[in-house]
Amino acid sequence: MRDIDGREYDAEPSDGFAAVPDAFQRLWTPHRMVYIRQNGDSGSDACPFCVAPALSDDEALIVARGTHAYVLLNLFPYNSGHLLVCPYRHVATYDEASDDEVHEIASLTQTAMRVLAETSRNDGVNIGMNQGRIAGAGIAEHLHQHIVPRWAQDSNFFPIIAGTKALPRLLGEVRDEIAAAWPAS
Repeated sequence: MRDIDGREYDAEPSDGFAAVPDAFQRLWTPHRMVYIRQNGDSGSDACPFCVAPALSDDEALIVARGTHAYVLLNLFPYNSGHLLVCPYRHVATYDEASDDEVHEIASLTQTAMRVLAETSRNDGVNIGMNQGRIAGAGIAEHLHQHIVPRWAQDSNFFPIIAGTKALPRLLGEVRDEIAAAWPAS
């Protein structure tokens, strides 16, 4: 496993620790430390979707690269396997995308759906683009499409009552699995 700074470490079993069991369930989401440490601010004016392609696939959580667009895991996912499809070119809205970009975004989305079905055995998928900050886009300046796998049993009280999303798998583990299952171009 990797820590938030990318250093390798072994997961430590907890059965040897001195502790008194309690009724609490723990949600381990170490990737969120990046967000917490930045207090919700990236600390940079650089567009993360323009920066990502210059990083290694592991660092950027990229699962596939095309000619005009690429696919990466959402750093702050709604569900495990929550993917984003982004054009390389910095455009804000779908109507600004070229025909080649639109075609590849669509093609990568179809492939992502197939790969997610194979790797996560999801029951459905939410696909969507929020165009503009007022429409809910977290990064309104760079077009990106969300692909969110859904399962019949994936709803619980956490998001509604506690404002918390339980993610059963680490991002790096999910990225490796999806990237390995992605068909060769």
